[in-house]
Amino acid sequence: MAFHGQHEHSLDSKDRLTIPARFRSALADGVILVKGLDPCVEVYPVQEFARFEQREVADFSSFSRDQRRMRRRIYAHSVDEQLDSAGRIRLPGQLVEHAGLEGPCVIVGAGNTLEIWSPNSWSTEDAEVDAHAHEIAEGLGHGGREASRDG
Repeated sequence: MAFHGQHEHSLDSKDRLTIPARFRSALADGVILVKGLDPCVEVYPVQEFARFEQREVADFSSFSRDQRRMRRRIYAHSVDEQLDSAGRIRLPGQLVEHAGLEGPCVIVGAGNTLEIWSPNSWSTEDAEVDAHAHEIAEGLGHGGREASRDG
């Protein structure tokens, strides 16, 4: 399932967040919550996190300081969670703090993951991407053409 759209929900007093109903079945086996590189919490279905590990982390070298550091950052700031009977997940304090979450949150579909943002941070990010979408698309397109010429 690809996750789409923007959904507003609120973090409760126990740092639980309701997942939109349409996504709950895709997350029924559990989720991995990860400290995003951006000021957000990334929500991976368990199977998708396993694919992420294989694709992005498995080949990190123990001899590379940056790769060891990134591996530590990913695993030290990730948590296994289950949806409760009301379709909520509990966010650990360190992730709540990282994303600046309190009260209202924006749950953003990001294809194979969900992202949880504070409304202000999301508004800023969304506006910045919108303002530069044309240049970003051109750069991505150019990179794709370059790669195909080399192959």
